[in-house]
Amino acid sequence: MTTAKRKPAPHVADTHEKIRVHGARENNLADVSIEIPKRRLTVFTGVSGSGKSSLVFATIAAESQRLINETYSAFVQGFMPTLARPDVDVLDGLTTAIIVDQQRLGADPRSTVGTATDANALLRILFSRLGKPHIGSPKAFSFNVASISGAGAVTVERAGRTVKERRSFSITGGMCLRCEGRGSVNDIDLTQIYDENKSLNEGAITIPGYSMEGWYGRIFRGSGFFDPDKPIKKYTKKQLDDLLYKEPTKIKVDGINLTYSGLVPSIQKSMLSKDIDSLQPHIRAFVERVATFTTCPDCDGTRLTAEARSSKIDGISIADACAMQISDLAEWVKGLDEPTVAPLLTSLRDTLDSFVEIGLGYLSLDRPSGTLSGGEAQRTKMIRHLGSSLTDVTYVFDEPTIGLHPHDIQRMNDLLLRLRDKGNTVLVVEHKPETIAIADHVVDLGPGAGTAGGRVCFEGTVDGLRRSKTVTGRHFDDRAKLKDTVRTPSGKLEIRGATTHNLRDVDVDVPLGVLCVVTGVAGSGKSSLVHGSIPAGEGVVSVDQAPIRGSRRSNPATYTGLLEPIRKAFAKANGVKPALFSANSEGACPTCNGAGVIYTDLAMMAGASTTCEDCEGKRFQAAVLEYRFGGRDISEVLAMPVTEAAEFFGAGESRVPAAHAILDRLADVGLGYLSLGQPLTTLSGGERQRLKLATHMGTKGGIYVLDEPTAGLHLADVEQLLGLLDRLVDSGKSVIVVEHHQAVMAHADWIIDLGPGAGHDGGRIVFEGTPADLVAERSTLTGEHLAAYVGA
Repeated sequence: MTTAKRKPAPHVADTHEKIRVHGARENNLADVSIEIPKRRLTVFTGVSGSGKSSLVFATIAAESQRLINETYSAFVQGFMPTLARPDVDVLDGLTTAIIVDQQRLGADPRSTVGTATDANALLRILFSRLGKPHIGSPKAFSFNVASISGAGAVTVERAGRTVKERRSFSITGGMCLRCEGRGSVNDIDLTQIYDENKSLNEGAITIPGYSMEGWYGRIFRGSGFFDPDKPIKKYTKKQLDDLLYKEPTKIKVDGINLTYSGLVPSIQKSMLSKDIDSLQPHIRAFVERVATFTTCPDCDGTRLTAEARSSKIDGISIADACAMQISDLAEWVKGLDEPTVAPLLTSLRDTLDSFVEIGLGYLSLDRPSGTLSGGEAQRTKMIRHLGSSLTDVTYVFDEPTIGLHPHDIQRMNDLLLRLRDKGNTVLVVEHKPETIAIADHVVDLGPGAGTAGGRVCFEGTVDGLRRSKTVTGRHFDDRAKLKDTVRTPSGKLEIRGATTHNLRDVDVDVPLGVLCVVTGVAGSGKSSLVHGSIPAGEGVVSVDQAPIRGSRRSNPATYTGLLEPIRKAFAKANGVKPALFSANSEGACPTCNGAGVIYTDLAMMAGASTTCEDCEGKRFQAAVLEYRFGGRDISEVLAMPVTEAAEFFGAGESRVPAAHAILDRLADVGLGYLSLGQPLTTLSGGERQRLKLATHMGTKGGIYVLDEPTAGLHLADVEQLLGLLDRLVDSGKSVIVVEHHQAVMAHADWIIDLGPGAGHDGGRIVFEGTPADLVAERSTLTGEHLAAYVGA
């Protein structure tokens, strides 16, 4: 009698095959408990605002990063971001998390694709070794390093005696001195800075924030350089020069040491040297009025000195290399054969090949990083992980398909599967069915958004999700149908000879009075055509992809301008100042300064925040909360969801038409569940996108230009967005949408398709017509994918 061989029991080290989360309560999560398989691809889905990012980023990834940071010494931790422990009971089985999110790359004027990915660093070393003529170290090729030299006496101790020696030093940098490495110079229109017919005391200075009532008044009046009561046009040449151009100078006013600086150096430093998109709207409008940016005549926009441009390898300078399309640069680097720098060439080839492989071969290294879309920025961050030899790592992705044409999504799916197959855990927050379909495991959160979400509705396979009755399961196989009839245009917008970025002298007529969709593969020139030829301004409302910025003090009420009419209504009803009803102004609780919580900084440890005991988190002084409007105090109004607030301000004694109009727009974009006072920092990507759309819908204009409005939206939310676009068109507006989502394409009245490829392979119009014609012809990549989508 033979005994069957028993399988040996698994080693105890091999039993930790799951990431266990128990009792997660971050943001809107309602005691979520799940187990996620390791070394598998898990996709988290659910409507926008259902708690996906709270679970994946704010709980799992945040705790992994916090635990890793704690392994460093207290001294090193002092230089790292401090992370609080997420609100969760148990987190088990975590591995090192690498986060690849949608945060746009820093928009510093000196940051480019090359500097953000280390490709420039490798090129600089290459040119410093092989470039002819040899001009110096890698610093000589950097547009962030200025040339500097100096000499002087230094005191040194030698053999017990103090000896003075003359020393000199020099650093050769590559920064163009005219533009300081920015590639562009700005001319300032002085008429926009001051009104020469007024004196300073009469408010001659028209720069935002330069009021004579505050610090600036004290500095200008006490400087003694000019008479603040004399009209500027009567100033002497010296006085006008001091007002406009005087370099920072120490002065004493009323016994206080202050620094006086001329108006031009002041705004150069505080406004013109910053990325224009990061400025507040009123300051941005001022900068656009006052400054004209032109290509630097000395370096021709390359940012580099003539010496850096003179050193070449095979007739190519570092400026030429950075201006090449990356796919072409990769070919040029492959042709270099120099054993003395072989390791460097290998590393540079791998980096450039990763760009091409991930679908960014159409970029150039000198492209400013602030001009990359959210999807391009995310893929740029992925480059450093592609060739990594690390395994058993948790990669966390936030909607990696944003900004990708259906043709490019397949390539992204292959990359995700490759990372998984190397033995990594891949967690993806995603809405696109094409990516959900490749998942090994799906976690569906919901059922709704905000307080109606935060629960796990389904866990299992993709087939199980299809059969489930969750919102995602019901909509998973939804396919928009082509419209039977399309609208007739009421006119046309002629674009002639468009050459922005990679556009090839494009001539196109954009129909007005209809829903027009501009599409094409990533990098084909869609945004260049639309934003370059239809600038925001008179009659044009442009909603781009730039993320909305806001601190924990910002909320939907402040961002949309809703708080203004509400404050005025409260003030009028109670006969007091409107400023009392702002938690950022006179009405703020003095203990917590209107934040609602008290923050305690604990150096290298995570800071602690406790609810303010005086105002109980309401943010206002007790006296302010005694003033009522329609039976509610201001804190109760800010705690209302949008739908309840719309009813409150829509009728009866609490009727405020201006507030009601803004609330209707918020409900229109599907944000009826948001409370008016919810901090912007707690909103998801899709919620922020729609909040921005709702704000812009209030701007008066006949043409709406929307750049990927479906970013961050669930399949069910896309239907609501299509209804909103229809209502806009039916009310007489023209809507132009740059979009990859096939449901929006199918819903269009007219499609303009760019391509056929990306970069210098794109920039042409490959199709103009109705969606039905595009599907029938199938002459472009978009046509093929749209035909497959609608089942034609």
